[in-house]
Amino acid sequence: MDGPNETVRKPATSARMYDFYLGGAHNFAADRRAALKVIEQYPTVPAVARTNRAFLGRAVRFLADAGVRQFLDIGSGIPTSGNVHEIAQRSVPEARVVYVDIDPVAVAESREILHGNDLATAIHGDLRDPKAILDDPGVHGMLDLTRPVAVVLAAVLHFVPDDTQAHGVVDELLTALPAGSHLVISHGAAETFLLGDERTAAARSVYTRQTSTAGKPRTREEVSRFFGARCELVEPGVSWAPDWRPAADDPTDFENDTRRSGMWAAVGRLL
Repeated sequence: MDGPNETVRKPATSARMYDFYLGGAHNFAADRRAALKVIEQYPTVPAVARTNRAFLGRAVRFLADAGVRQFLDIGSGIPTSGNVHEIAQRSVPEARVVYVDIDPVAVAESREILHGNDLATAIHGDLRDPKAILDDPGVHGMLDLTRPVAVVLAAVLHFVPDDTQAHGVVDELLTALPAGSHLVISHGAAETFLLGDERTAAARSVYTRQTSTAGKPRTREEVSRFFGARCELVEPGVSWAPDWRPAADDPTDFENDTRRSGMWAAVGRLL
């Protein structure tokens, strides 16, 4: 995807860096340079990305099998194998999906992939402005917000470092949805990516300096608070990502020590 002036035209984004971690082709030289700097500090980051993607797949399959027919995937990133619509519509052909991302390239690539699929679309939106997302014609044209919706926040809330803002975003999304909706979260774990660690500081500085999204890992307790009293956690609750309803075809990167996966994961049902 590179061109002669690519380094000037295309600054790094977290979405395209994540695509690089997953071995995708939808990234530019600036993304690869930034991602490699993060990998220098944490060589397991590509494995963490694979593990997070596997959790997303298991969560979507679980929800589709449980009767969920609508999905709002915010911070969906660059399309790659195992997209929400692929997994959900494999189980439930009538499942409807809206992808939301802050990166216009991610949105454009998503729309290309979704061409001809009348039950899925992609819109440009910022998680930090949930009202604009919920009011978007693309959302209203695809989803019925008076009926249960699964909101997917996979590996995105840690890019909202202000705790008050992050909780406000989740609260606003849940307030707009009826009982029986679900909240899916995976989140960088402070217990693994220690906030005071020099490597973590170096990795965070890459996102701060080279992308528009600085990251902040949170503890298990902090991630649990996003669900609060409004959601009933699905077993096994807030778990290390590989431990959330593991499947036979999961990546084996962290099978000997799931704590090293660096990602908390959970699904909650709105009461």
